[in-house]
Amino acid sequence: MRIGLGMAVLGRPGYINLQRDTHISSRTVDGMQRQANIVMDELFRQCCDLNINNQEGNDDEKYIPWLDCARSYGLSEKFVGDYLRTNDIRPEDVYVSSKWGYTYVADWKVELGEGEPHEIKDHSLENFRKQVEETKENIGPYLNLYQVHSATFDSGILINTQVHEALHRCRVENGWKIGLSVSGPNQDEIIREALKIHVSNSDEQQSPQRLFDSVQCTYNILEQRPAQALLDAHEAGTDIIIKEGLANGRALRHPKLLELSQALDCPPDQLALGAILAQPFKSRMLSGAVTADQLRSNFGALCSTTTTNGEKGGTVVPGVEERLTSTKEGKEMLQQLMKGCCMESETYWKDRTELMWN
Repeated sequence: MRIGLGMAVLGRPGYINLQRDTHISSRTVDGMQRQANIVMDELFRQCCDLNINNQEGNDDEKYIPWLDCARSYGLSEKFVGDYLRTNDIRPEDVYVSSKWGYTYVADWKVELGEGEPHEIKDHSLENFRKQVEETKENIGPYLNLYQVHSATFDSGILINTQVHEALHRCRVENGWKIGLSVSGPNQDEIIREALKIHVSNSDEQQSPQRLFDSVQCTYNILEQRPAQALLDAHEAGTDIIIKEGLANGRALRHPKLLELSQALDCPPDQLALGAILAQPFKSRMLSGAVTADQLRSNFGALCSTTTTNGEKGGTVVPGVEERLTSTKEGKEMLQQLMKGCCMESETYWKDRTELMWN
């Protein structure tokens, strides 16, 4: 379960990924659900193929399809819930995560009036209680992880003990893990502060428990500032999830990535994502694919491929992550890539705010 499918792009008609409009033919609710279903089909197909290959290689690891939603990703929870029920997927055969804290207010429109938001943040106790019930209605039996969406110092979530207690009760009552996602140039500071939060157990004999089991963070070849905080969190036992691994498409335009992907003879997306998987904080990662072809290519960062070779059979080519970590040449290429693409965090996030919804 190293790669999952993020539904930010597929659950609503508009998002900030570059050239998104070239891949989606219909922005109606039915059209977006059809597209989401196609990509979810591919996710299950990729995981099935991985499990077959593992059996042939005597590998006991099982790859379970992973889908990540949010209350603000339009109808993402509904799309995922409908897909899983329609295809008779058992809860134990899929991993589903979602987020609360933002409300989608764009009314299924891509272009809004000047200054009008697509989503509104509210990390209050009242909004948590409202949104957790909405999530339960859509995907409750399938949910494994519930996350605070884009925790910040300004939203008050890090000091709101009432919400902390409610999140902990939610974990105990539903058996879910509790996490948070972060955004902005001070992601590292938020992560460190969040992991200091502990909650008391009902059993007085037990020590206070850390509130957050996981952190979902933006990290990629352009935005590398959170690396040390992520490594510290990993070493403390926190589940690390990476989002926006292609920087909403911006990473794919970097000359150094294009140069080194050609040298490695792999698509640029696989090198960019493989570089994330190769980091010492041992993350899992969300794909922002909007087509089945994109998701299939993204999985190449992790999966071995077989090239045909006439009657002599095929040659197995390791996944990009393995190629970057198993040889001296690969490690040197990884170092070149990360050094050659890194941006100042403030510049990265300023540029991101200027991306247009499309």
